[in-house]
Amino acid sequence: MNDLSLLEERIGVIFKNKDLLRQALVHRSYLNEHSDFYLDHNERLEFLGDAVLELIVTEFLYLKYPKEQEGDLTNWRASLVNAKMLAIIAAEIGLEENLLLSRGESKDSNSKARQFILADAVEAVIGAIYLDQGIAPATKFIAAKIISKLDYILKNELYFDPKSKFQEIAQEKFGITPHYRVLKEEGPDHAKIFDIGLYISEELIAVGHGSSKQEAEVEAAKAGLEVKNWQ
Repeated sequence: MNDLSLLEERIGVIFKNKDLLRQALVHRSYLNEHSDFYLDHNERLEFLGDAVLELIVTEFLYLKYPKEQEGDLTNWRASLVNAKMLAIIAAEIGLEENLLLSRGESKDSNSKARQFILADAVEAVIGAIYLDQGIAPATKFIAAKIISKLDYILKNELYFDPKSKFQEIAQEKFGITPHYRVLKEEGPDHAKIFDIGLYISEELIAVGHGSSKQEAEVEAAKAGLEVKNWQ
């Protein structure tokens, strides 16, 4: 069984109950091949950690920025706790090398699915910290590893929502709400690629590509802003 002391050092927490940390690293797929494993998968810890993370980040933003509107704070929070950002945090603390995955999942290291697995594991680790040591150490971890990214996010406007911006400009200029249409989808169910068209009335403004409809719509909106030079 892997020694988790290096991971504890990176997290900044020495667990009283090491099995809580170990369980945070167990993906459901691992148990399909190791049904006799003594711990459950990490989904309940993820559920708890997600709530703790959202509370701590929300409280920080609320107190730190008393004059900001709810919509801005919501966008900033989303940019801190989304799967892409949490997967970056997972890489920084070396979480992936400690994950317990099925053989199939272990091979699929660069996929969108792996990003979500890593993000879920970060939330599970937060849940484990909270159960093992309480709210203060959980807050310290979230502040050091996640909230610390906020300055970079604000400086580079990574909270920017292209769909909302495009809609705002289109309504202001034309009085029309833009809409999206699926132009093409290909690939197996677990790895589909979508081409989504962005339209104002019946005019095709731009096309976006992505592994989900939502992702493709965001890419289409980004492209639309560049095409019309509306930013």
